[in-house]
Amino acid sequence: MLSIVDLIKKFQQPGGGELTVLDVPKFEMTRGEQVALIGESGGGKTTLLHLIAGMLTATSGSIRVDNLELTKLSEQGRDRFRAATIGYVFQTFNLLPAFSAIENVKLGMTFGHGGVDGARALDLLERVGLADRAHYRPKQLSVGQQQRVAIARALAGQPKLLLADEPTANVDPASADAVLDLIIESCRQDSIALLMVTHSMDVADRFSRVDRLEDINRIAALHQHPAS
Repeated sequence: MLSIVDLIKKFQQPGGGELTVLDVPKFEMTRGEQVALIGESGGGKTTLLHLIAGMLTATSGSIRVDNLELTKLSEQGRDRFRAATIGYVFQTFNLLPAFSAIENVKLGMTFGHGGVDGARALDLLERVGLADRAHYRPKQLSVGQQQRVAIARALAGQPKLLLADEPTANVDPASADAVLDLIIESCRQDSIALLMVTHSMDVADRFSRVDRLEDINRIAALHQHPAS
């Protein structure tokens, strides 16, 4: 489902020069597999997800998702690929404030496999326990409810891979457990591969496979264990 080989990502620094944030020799996931990637904040976890989703371009190396080489695609090609293949749960939700819950979910279907389907959007909101809030706007929902709408939207396009970026970071502990249950079970039911990045061992303990960022990213390993 996902294969990364010799991935390098560098960013230009304001004063000149380049900063390398990712150096990943190899990382793989199989179809339907659920993986937690644990690492400290600022270690490159979000950057890695953005590269897998095609939101950023690699400096060098290979990223293959569902047998498609992302690094060979144009920006438009990556956008189409992401809409058809990837679901993304953002830490900050990224809901459009002027749109209702069901309208936000429908936006997740715009470029997906089945087109916009109002009945399926409502079914997804029911799955996350918010069918009765379908016409509420984000500001009328609690933080935990907003995150559940974001999960429904991420599932709306029937993705093959779901990327989750610290999805419990901005919700209370009780909501965090519900959010985790929802993501894990939804992916299991629909045979969606799940890659969740987190800094929390409590979250990582819910997964049968846990990888540490310092073990796959040479740059994170250098920061964790600087040479003496």
